[in-house]
Amino acid sequence: MIRARDDQMGRISVEVEISNYADEVLAKAGHLPLAKVRRATVIGVVDTGATRLVLPKSVVEELGLPPGGDVGVKYADGRKATRPVAASAHLSYAGRGSVFDAVIEPKRKDALIGAIVLEALDLIVDCTQQKLVPRDPERPIAELE
Repeated sequence: MIRARDDQMGRISVEVEISNYADEVLAKAGHLPLAKVRRATVIGVVDTGATRLVLPKSVVEELGLPPGGDVGVKYADGRKATRPVAASAHLSYAGRGSVFDAVIEPKRKDALIGAIVLEALDLIVDCTQQKLVPRDPERPIAELE
């Protein structure tokens, strides 16, 4: 599901699945029923000017993601703060997925998907169509030198 946001040029929203990666590991090893893996479907705002994955505190709590320390953040308006980080968030979109640490924002309602996520999943923003798409539909491509 893709929805363009009229109030923020250059940003699009997509529906992503976030899960607790530790639960997934336990399920793959047969120690946890697959139905017990904690998952949430959230709207993620894709922002190529942002760097990391940012999750609402409510999603982090719902998934039981473990703490991963703190990080300094700088907002678009120049404000700076320190925010906690949640470890082992598995993000899935368009048949691709990877594990990320996520900055926790207490009042945020949607996720923020930054450049590190886009790079890891080899996704590109199609500004003309207002879509987030795989660069190569068959598989992620790693560029090596």
